[in-house]
Amino acid sequence: MTRSLVKYTPRLGQFQHAFAAALVNDDATLAGDDWLAKLLAQPGFAVYRNTVMKGCVDALLANFPAVTRLVGEAWLGAAAAVFVRDQLPRQPSLVDYGADFPDFIAGFAPAAELPYLADVARLDRWWTEAHVAADAERLPAAMIAGLDVEQLGRSVLHPHPSARWHWFDAQPIYSIWRGNRDGANAGALSTIEWHGEGALLVRPDDSVDAIKIGAAECALLDACARGAPLGDAGAVALAIDADVDLAGLLARLLRAGAFAGLEILNPSTQETR
Repeated sequence: MTRSLVKYTPRLGQFQHAFAAALVNDDATLAGDDWLAKLLAQPGFAVYRNTVMKGCVDALLANFPAVTRLVGEAWLGAAAAVFVRDQLPRQPSLVDYGADFPDFIAGFAPAAELPYLADVARLDRWWTEAHVAADAERLPAAMIAGLDVEQLGRSVLHPHPSARWHWFDAQPIYSIWRGNRDGANAGALSTIEWHGEGALLVRPDDSVDAIKIGAAECALLDACARGAPLGDAGAVALAIDADVDLAGLLARLLRAGAFAGLEILNPSTQETR
């Protein structure tokens, strides 16, 4: 029995690899395998191949709705078909399919005339990541309000596990994404003021929330994610924008549910971060 398993396990792996390749590639190498040639010759296999391809493409269109509205289903469907041939789903749930799709769009030649498209796709992707992230309670603002100035400076705020944020320096990515994600201002790029924007996506409760944030807020979140105490994180934010209202900035992030934990460092062990 053991010898039989050892003998056929490599064969099973070869079958699975060849079968998966044949699903997305009309010119899959047969490598002299008569069984694969016979399989590909079956009319039913073409139906199965088309079903798999359509399922993957439909999942990408559903997972990237803002991109779909910007370029249309036909354009994105064609791009998705190219992506699927190299990037089949890694797990059964298609809701999480497309992790590498934004990077694919960034290098996809037909998208070169739409320099904002890849970043819009990233926000679509981060919405999915926030949606499927681990649940966690938001950090109550009252916990911050009860700290004195010295304790506040030694506090490390841990971002919520669902939080995703980024500062897009040159383009209004958040406005483009939000208008097309909601459909309320789909495609109306001419009405958007063209300047840098930041975005925060987070799911502290039952649904994903998205807000536009500034460069200083993004810098503070970056510092907190690195484990910097709030005193240092605030200095990083002020280096980006010397006029920023740190108290107002922090209050806004707390209201959004951007944080899920608080740690007050011991002054005897605190290190500069």
